[in-house]
Amino acid sequence: MKTFSNHFQHYIYPFLMTLLCLLPLSGQSAERHLWDNGWRFSLYQDDSPQQITFDDSHWRLLDLPHDWAIEGDFYCQNPSGATGGALPGGIGWYRKHLVLQDNDAKSRYSIHLDGAYMCTSVYVNGKLVGTRPYGFISFSYDLTPFLNKQGDNVIAVKVDNSQQPNSRWYTGCGIYRHVYLSKSSDVRIAEWGVQAISELKKGVGNITVNTQIENPGGLNRRFVVRQKIWDANHQLVAQTSKGGQTAASGTLVSQQMRISKPHLWSLSSPYLYKMTTELIENGKVLDCDTTTIGIRTVHFDVAKGFFLNGENIKINGVCLHGDLGCLGSAINEDALHRQVIMMKEMGVNTIRCSHNPPSPELLNLCDSLGVLVMDEAFDSCCRERRLMTTHYISKHGLNVTYVIWFYVTVTILPLSFGVLVMRFWSSGTRWITREWHWKT
Repeated sequence: MKTFSNHFQHYIYPFLMTLLCLLPLSGQSAERHLWDNGWRFSLYQDDSPQQITFDDSHWRLLDLPHDWAIEGDFYCQNPSGATGGALPGGIGWYRKHLVLQDNDAKSRYSIHLDGAYMCTSVYVNGKLVGTRPYGFISFSYDLTPFLNKQGDNVIAVKVDNSQQPNSRWYTGCGIYRHVYLSKSSDVRIAEWGVQAISELKKGVGNITVNTQIENPGGLNRRFVVRQKIWDANHQLVAQTSKGGQTAASGTLVSQQMRISKPHLWSLSSPYLYKMTTELIENGKVLDCDTTTIGIRTVHFDVAKGFFLNGENIKINGVCLHGDLGCLGSAINEDALHRQVIMMKEMGVNTIRCSHNPPSPELLNLCDSLGVLVMDEAFDSCCRERRLMTTHYISKHGLNVTYVIWFYVTVTILPLSFGVLVMRFWSSGTRWITREWHWKT
């Protein structure tokens, strides 16, 4: 009974809450669907697969996530070299059809990829929507301007990992994390647009919630943002609502909530709250989002080290790469769960994500199982990667497990001299920045 209760709390209940958000309560709310199944795939060198008329009927039919490198042959002359697993790279194409019969002029469609390695270009009906050069960060594109809402559409994704070697470890090749398709109104909650910041004072959990509202339609609209927090027993513990008006550039809505005598998130008892956010216009729910909240205090002391909820704790960490051994880099929730459980049984309480942002599934597991996270953005420093830092922070700043952020791995800095910036998230309220200088 205890095992079922734990699984219900950590997995089934969050799923049900998310499902509730997707149901039309009054009017039509936003929809978000897992879009992994039924893709056509082939290793193809030129750009002809982007065209609508391209014949992919002879291509392999597969479901995502997918890593084509692990399916190849080990060969010492492969350009990836020993550090890349001596497996093949190349260029791969994925194609899928999207058939629409949509008469709503205000509807918007977006595609979201949790991760594709390496340089990824998305095409809709032969037109380039966008290119993401970094293979470890989630990204999304608004497909609406390129779609035919009354007929067939071809989504083509080119993944280019031909420039080898490009890493110091095995990365895999392809769309190796999940893909989602979203439909929303022309006023919606921004992706990763709900930020809950907790602060514990005198036994009271003070929650500041910032909600970013997007307005791609550009028209002035009045709305209400309604937010509710539920405890692990599915009881409502706090709620608030606030009205606002859209601006062409978007609108930020800030609200305050209080939880008396909150359960604190800890390594031994990773207690989580769930917060639902509804965007409402004239009584109709236009969009909905579910956010996991953990309340805890974090403090680093120069003499005594790390404190969680006032308790001095020794960080026992491991460096964990994103691949799953012989399974390759394609995300597998069961394999991830097995990894985390094995490490906890070894005495591990912290995971360093070496050397790139991890999958959302790993972060959610750490939230629910009680594991701290040290997240890294990049393994090297260049202008293009610095430009993606804001995107990285906005996406990965939503998990309670974060205690340390690394902007760049130390090994790539000049050997004679370097600067490392470590950012510690303290009580979920502010950044503490410290620079370390060293010589070798």
